[in-house]
Amino acid sequence: MAAELFSTSLPHGEEEEEEEEETKRNFIQLSEAKESADRHDDRIAAPSNNNGEEEEEEEEEDGEERPGWQAHPTLRERNALMFNNEHMADIHFIVGPPGETQTVPAHKYVLAVGSSVFGAMFYGDLAEGQSEIHIPDVEPAAFLTLLKYMYSDEVELDADTVLATLYAAKKYIVPAVAKACVGFLETSLEARNACVLLSQSRLFEEAELTQRCWEVIDAQADLALRSEGFCEIDRPTLEIVLQRETLNIREAAVFQAALSWAAAECRRQGLAVTPRNQRTALGKALYLLRIPSMSLQEFADGPAQSDVLTLTETHNIFLWYTATNKPQLDFPVGKRVGLAPQRCHRFQASAYRSNQWRYRGRCDSIQFAVDRRIFMAGLGLYGSSGGKAEYSVRIELKRQGTLLAQNLTKFLSDGSSSTFPVWFEHPVQVEQDTFYTVSAVLDGNELSYFGQEGMTEVQCGKVTFQFQCSSDSTNGTGVQGGQIPELIFYC
Repeated sequence: MAAELFSTSLPHGEEEEEEEEETKRNFIQLSEAKESADRHDDRIAAPSNNNGEEEEEEEEEDGEERPGWQAHPTLRERNALMFNNEHMADIHFIVGPPGETQTVPAHKYVLAVGSSVFGAMFYGDLAEGQSEIHIPDVEPAAFLTLLKYMYSDEVELDADTVLATLYAAKKYIVPAVAKACVGFLETSLEARNACVLLSQSRLFEEAELTQRCWEVIDAQADLALRSEGFCEIDRPTLEIVLQRETLNIREAAVFQAALSWAAAECRRQGLAVTPRNQRTALGKALYLLRIPSMSLQEFADGPAQSDVLTLTETHNIFLWYTATNKPQLDFPVGKRVGLAPQRCHRFQASAYRSNQWRYRGRCDSIQFAVDRRIFMAGLGLYGSSGGKAEYSVRIELKRQGTLLAQNLTKFLSDGSSSTFPVWFEHPVQVEQDTFYTVSAVLDGNELSYFGQEGMTEVQCGKVTFQFQCSSDSTNGTGVQGGQIPELIFYC
């Protein structure tokens, strides 16, 4: 019995050993497959870099894997890799208006550390445990710019989204991004966008940007009010522009700009562009126009024929120009004060010597730089030292060889050592800490005065000018002496 039992149990034990070996082989194969799948999942879940590209995790030739994102040496670098990354994201934002939304993954802790608004939203007393938050009033690109700063301390701005980014930074109280946006706008500020930026700066209560906008609008009012951006501003901004005393512009041009704004407003409201609808669109802003300050000819050629004024208003304004007893008008009658041009004198003395200096069509040129933004309006030039004489003149302003402005005109000198202003067609914006070149080519046969004891640095009000010689000068003008004694500018 024992032998029989022994003989029957031995084969059974061999079968069990074979089954155990088969089980071990299957387990090893399953384990290897699982490890391979896990490595594949890790690569999928690996954080993206700042450019949204996938982090490569290929194995080295020796079989060892490259270190993961946690191996980056600084906290900023590791956080930056988590920007716009699903890995460990515990909140999702649906950003943008309906039909144009984008889903943005994020991490509550990072956002709460960077914004008090997000801190209250996620960890405050009234925090809600929702997994998705809809933000229909912020553009996706602007929201991503804001989040990128919160993850990496990097602010990347462009002209198309900077205003939307400023709105997002104000909404979520991220001062560093708001400051960067304002700085970007200040550097890109020019006549064509000054009115739009004025409207936005008032909305965002950015006093410094508002002041910068006014500097551009005042000095380059003709360009600013003829820009497409002027027609896009809101009515309150229109009214404060029309009230502005220091606009450097003829009132006839202000009137035409107001009509252009009214036409755009009619189109925004779906109305036909007619004089009656334009008058309605302007509303009380019409009575901010200083129509009586125009010349009679400007009034007759413009407002009187526009059909925007009533017959009574047109009649009374004509009487105001011509009658002894002037009627009471609903329009301001005084001219705008405008801006007073400033003059930078670069010579301490002027002189005349027999057969010393003639223009004769040669180029007089000098380079200059300023320590704050100004608007170059023209040049002050010497005239004849031998009595009255007429000169033809071409003036130019260049920056690094690029022509910014020029004008061809004439002026009559009276024989004195005074300077005679020659103006550019429009004031030109000149940025700080960059050298510009001004040139004058005069044609006249008479001897002229010339400057002496020139200065390399001149303080003119709040602006410091620096001068250096120009290679364009072929008539002897330099820092120490010669022509172009004055730069005329607004500041």
